[in-house]
Amino acid sequence: MSQNKEELQVAALKNGTVIDHIPSEKLFQVVQLLRVENMSTNITIGFNLDSKKLGKKGIIKITDKFFGDEEINRISVVAPHVKLNIIRDYEVVEKKEVQMPDNLYAIVKCANPKCITNNEPMPTLFHVIDKDNCVVRCHYCEKELNREDLTIL
Repeated sequence: MSQNKEELQVAALKNGTVIDHIPSEKLFQVVQLLRVENMSTNITIGFNLDSKKLGKKGIIKITDKFFGDEEINRISVVAPHVKLNIIRDYEVVEKKEVQMPDNLYAIVKCANPKCITNNEPMPTLFHVIDKDNCVVRCHYCEKELNREDLTIL
């Protein structure tokens, strides 16, 4: 057995998506954002795996699932430097780092109790005004929120 195979902490994936370098404390928020509980394919979730970069990390491997950019970039709200690997026939064919989208639609809750989104049955919409520091502004009431103030829906 090769040294690389001995070092694998989670089984190899034939086809699908690997979401890697998730801070361990953010793993289950990422799982929630991606709604993996509604998927019917094989999903492997690794928690508190050793990482040279993070100390401990989380990883999600999803068989036969390929996300669109907007879909995967949602996780930048809670885990901004996550790596995405597209796997085909056990080979990484594409690598990406998630990017904060320009708008967050139905992802986070507005902190303003008077906002229409908290008083009417309608989805939230936030415009990202600072991607590096995750500062967003509600489309309806214009309340600004930082990453620390965000509540995931």
